[in-house]
Amino acid sequence: MVMGYSLGELSSIFAMQAFAGLILFSVFLLMALGLAIIFGQMGVINMAHGEFMILGAYMTYLTSHGFQTYLPGAYAIYFFVAMAIAFIASGAIGLAVEWLLIRHLYVRPLDTLLATWGLSLIMQQAFRSIFGAREVGVQLPDWMMGALSVTDVIEVQINGLFVMALTLIITGIVALLLFRSTWGLQVRAVVTNRTMSGAVGIDTRRIDRLTFGLGCGIAGIAGSAFTMIGSTGPTAGQLYIVDTFLVVVFGGAQSLLGTVASALTISQSQSTLEFFLSGSMAKVLTLLIVIGLLMLRPQGLFALKVRR
Repeated sequence: MVMGYSLGELSSIFAMQAFAGLILFSVFLLMALGLAIIFGQMGVINMAHGEFMILGAYMTYLTSHGFQTYLPGAYAIYFFVAMAIAFIASGAIGLAVEWLLIRHLYVRPLDTLLATWGLSLIMQQAFRSIFGAREVGVQLPDWMMGALSVTDVIEVQINGLFVMALTLIITGIVALLLFRSTWGLQVRAVVTNRTMSGAVGIDTRRIDRLTFGLGCGIAGIAGSAFTMIGSTGPTAGQLYIVDTFLVVVFGGAQSLLGTVASALTISQSQSTLEFFLSGSMAKVLTLLIVIGLLMLRPQGLFALKVRR
């Protein structure tokens, strides 16, 4: 017996919490992918990133109701349409925000933090005025309902498996864009040496704008995935923004592999600790562990070597 549990019970508990941690990992990673691109390349501390996620969630909610009202027979595929709409809406607003606000503040990081924090408050109030203060949710299609039995005591939710599969696909697409496309080559050049990249003809302002838009668009997709596992409210994004920044900093702001490893480590630690402790204590212990590791390795788990 360990802590009042038999070894068999502990094995089942750890297995169930590991699956719950993988769902949390999926949300963290989708959020952190966009933030890592923005923060890693542009050095912009986007405090409104959570609100772009919630924008995607609300777009998914509206698409769900649209299909239920006008295309009930095609409701099984609504999520794929909603995901595209969420990406386009969040990305388009991200492009507009970069052009109207962020581009004027690149050399003033503290100002970007304050400006995007103000933007997050504006977006929260806009959500509250348009959709109301109550949380809303979507009805899952029939094929996402239910669970798969792994053992007699362990079941995994089908919608959770779908979110994890979606996360793997989006991560693969981002990796292909960064490492197998002309745009990705230009992004990595700007990260390595912005001045030299501009000198050889790369339009760094255009790259910054597209990067910010892509990061916000990925946050919108994270919002679509979020509706599969939770309800949406005007301030729901703030529940994840601190954890997302923690994932990005811990993994290394300019490393895709570091972001994945960091999201997995933090989500699994938090999920396991929450079973044995309260949610707040689990977050405190996770934060202390990450701080301790960052004291030993301030550059994060995977640091990109750049020439300054």
